[in-house]
Amino acid sequence: MRPLDGITVVSLEHAIAAPFCTRQLADLGARVIKVERPGSGDFARDYDHRTRGLASHFVWVNRSKESLTLDLKQPQALAALKDLVAKADVVVQNLAPGAAARMGLSYEALSAANPRLIVCDISGYGNDGPYRDKKAYDLLIQSEAGFLSVTGTPQEPCKSGNSIADIAAGMYAYSAVLAALMQRQKTGQGSHIDVSMLESLAEWMGFPLYYAYEGAPPPQRSGASHATIYPYGPFEAGDGKTVMLGLQNEREWKLFCDKVLLQPALAADPRFSSNAARNEHRDALRSVIVGVFAHLTAQEVIVRLDAAQIANARVNGMADVWAHPQLEARGRFRDVGSPAGAITALLPPAANNSFDYRMDPIPAVGQHSEAILRELGRSDADIAGLRAAGAI
Repeated sequence: MRPLDGITVVSLEHAIAAPFCTRQLADLGARVIKVERPGSGDFARDYDHRTRGLASHFVWVNRSKESLTLDLKQPQALAALKDLVAKADVVVQNLAPGAAARMGLSYEALSAANPRLIVCDISGYGNDGPYRDKKAYDLLIQSEAGFLSVTGTPQEPCKSGNSIADIAAGMYAYSAVLAALMQRQKTGQGSHIDVSMLESLAEWMGFPLYYAYEGAPPPQRSGASHATIYPYGPFEAGDGKTVMLGLQNEREWKLFCDKVLLQPALAADPRFSSNAARNEHRDALRSVIVGVFAHLTAQEVIVRLDAAQIANARVNGMADVWAHPQLEARGRFRDVGSPAGAITALLPPAANNSFDYRMDPIPAVGQHSEAILRELGRSDADIAGLRAAGAI
């Protein structure tokens, strides 16, 4: 058995934050019913067509779900949704603030009919406060949470290459739902969860926030290098490839000088004899390191770093990650079904020896609508009427 076998999740979701939360609940065995717009479905289905004609974002966060299309502006469709929720364990939604409540889908309304129900609202800024109704896209939250102020080069801020604010909110929603399910086991009562993208990413900004505590200067943008530890970042080798390396203490600094740079006397140079000094004289030290690495291939640099037990990594592209020998050796890839055929997917992190993660297909728009409506007692004639009205 999986941990969430027997749990039903109904999700009014689009884009990334809520779908990422519910996909992880599905990974653990929950039945996730994804409510989509008739015809077009979740707008993330059309972000791109890079994965065998399907959208890369959608493929990532929507496996193992059932797709139910409902036009919630039509009374019959809304009634079907309420019947579904009355039997559910969890509702997750990331509609515009207030939209669910206007349809009678607030926690207060839903819990009156189903006191054991857990309702998780995901939004940009939370269910109250002066920013409640502001539009909140991932890049905007990266900006509001201060992420852009510490990411990039000294000349220009850079956004994260993935949807980090959505991911943060999805992760906190996922863990909060798990906690609420545990709480319900103790109390028998459901609960209301309010997850904000801003608060989620602000939590992840804990180091720079405390580094700049009480008005202290914040960390400076330093590209792919560490803002306060040096050397810690990317260095180019003679073959044009880049090696990422990081030193954490003075013992490693001495080993780095001795076994990697082959300049043991450099460890005592006053410009470099402490991390603070190395940080202050970055440009001079970088010239020394790059001068040595220019005569080596990236692999030769890595061999020296490994011999000195200095932390290092290759700067991989996406093709390198798909073929990563460590992921392959640990059997982390599986095939999942989709409307475009089998697609390779990564198993969820945190391998557990007591169950296998659910890795079921990515649904087509409305693929499960008729089957779900029949479960709710709708007849073939009812379903035909809903379809004719464009309600499903």
